[in-house]
Amino acid sequence: MKFSIERAVLSKAVAQAQSVVERRNTIPILANVLIEAEGDGVRFRATDLDVEVVDRAPAQVAQKGATTVAALMLNEIVRKLGDGALVTLSTQGAPGRLTIEAGRSTFQLSTLPVEDFPQMASPDYTTSFEAPAPLLRRLFDKSKFAISTEETRYYLNGVYFHVSAGADGKRVLRAVATDGHRLARIDAELPEGADGMPGVIVPRKTVAELRKLLDDDEAVIKVSVSDTKIRFETPSLTLTSKVIDGTFPDYTRVIPQANARRLEVDAKEFARAVDRVATVSSERSRAVKLNLDEDRLILSVNAPDQGTAEEELAVAYGDERLEIGFNAKYLLEIAHQVDRENAVFLFNSSGDPTVMREGDDLSALYVVMPMRV
Repeated sequence: MKFSIERAVLSKAVAQAQSVVERRNTIPILANVLIEAEGDGVRFRATDLDVEVVDRAPAQVAQKGATTVAALMLNEIVRKLGDGALVTLSTQGAPGRLTIEAGRSTFQLSTLPVEDFPQMASPDYTTSFEAPAPLLRRLFDKSKFAISTEETRYYLNGVYFHVSAGADGKRVLRAVATDGHRLARIDAELPEGADGMPGVIVPRKTVAELRKLLDDDEAVIKVSVSDTKIRFETPSLTLTSKVIDGTFPDYTRVIPQANARRLEVDAKEFARAVDRVATVSSERSRAVKLNLDEDRLILSVNAPDQGTAEEELAVAYGDERLEIGFNAKYLLEIAHQVDRENAVFLFNSSGDPTVMREGDDLSALYVVMPMRV
């Protein structure tokens, strides 16, 4: 195998691949990236047996072939090469070695047999459809903050990606995440061909890796789904992942339907005010109290060991007086999802879950549990 490739192109491809590799693993081959050169391009493949990424890049291939080499080491070398360098990778030198040449720099890295590299089996995908990158980016970016990190409730360790009925009764593509303290439910227009998609739980790591495919606003992503795997594909990058083998709970039961007390507030002002008063809250609870009265909101914190803080905001509120407490971190995470000018909070009582919406947009809904303060 021998090919030459621009350093910037190689750096991007190797960085994409190595991010999937687990730094600690007991199977040496899983620390490697599989490099396959053929025709006018090169494929870089990496996997941790649950997620697989394949990056395709243009290259000048002098001799086709394949090898595997330590992903993290290759990434470090390429990252430190000079900008604009033409990099040549070859296995024609010493056996069991990959030679990397760029300008006056030469490296030789140990390789492992290509036959040892695991291939992720492709199931028969039951559903395939195409969706614009901004649509998928919004679904996953706005829901991922609520993914649970508790390993015992593994079925909450991802985003539930499925088709459902929206607020107006039309079928929508929906992403839901919850950790029991807060919940995010985001809807998007249903792409053609997606209606029969099985509901799957996309793992946290896959959601993080997926973000790299969705940066290009012009990109169209091909999505293929089966009961056990999901694949996201562009012309240059393919991300395949196992889905979480479990049943996502019936999230509709925890979304309040009768919350009648309505607060409307400038989303950015609210987030900044919460952040300021939370500065003195204790790290363990980070509790912030909301005192609501006619067109007035007072945010306060009382931390005996640290001190107190209070800030008043002008808001739109015309219901009975209400005092309710929340974890400041949860409030901030939800407030930061708001793309519109105003955030709308719907309350019932100080002990019931609170609903938050982005202005009059019904396609994004958040639920947060209160806490005693």
